Amino acid sequence: MDELDSAIVAALQANGRRSNRDLAAALGVSPSTTLERVRSLRDRGVLAGVHYVVDPAQLGRPVQAMITVRLRPQSRDVVLGFRNFAIQLPETLQVFITTGAEDIVMHVAVPSTEALRDFVLDSLTKRREVAGVRTEVVFDHERNHVVALAPQQG
Repeated sequence: MDELDSAIVAALQANGRRSNRDLAAALGVSPSTTLERVRSLRDRGVLAGVHYVVDPAQLGRPVQAMITVRLRPQSRDVVLGFRNFAIQLPETLQVFITTGAEDIVMHVAVPSTEALRDFVLDSLTKRREVAGVRTEVVFDHERNHVVALAPQQG
């Protein structure tokens, strides 16, 4: 990635819906150059899509929690199988496979603390491979939508 690629990535992270013409004008290059660079960044997997950020509270799910899950036995099939199960649950926002005492961290959003309790007991702990669960309610949540780019080594 050169300086222009980095500038394109930064600009699109700030506003992924801006037009190619607007992006080119902001960067001081031709629209054809910008279009070619954006296509290359997509083809290389640097740019993976444009998404709207949804507020779960506005959809009736104001309670968010981080749930750590310990699995047994620890094997690739068990961990990946649980990850695939967890990401399909409508309450799940994100799933992370981690190192340490727990194997999985889930970020969920639910309508109430009672719904959170029911989710943990009815959807998670009843699974045979779940050896332990810890739930922490999220009081506040901020997300950084911009990935800072590392300076290029020369």
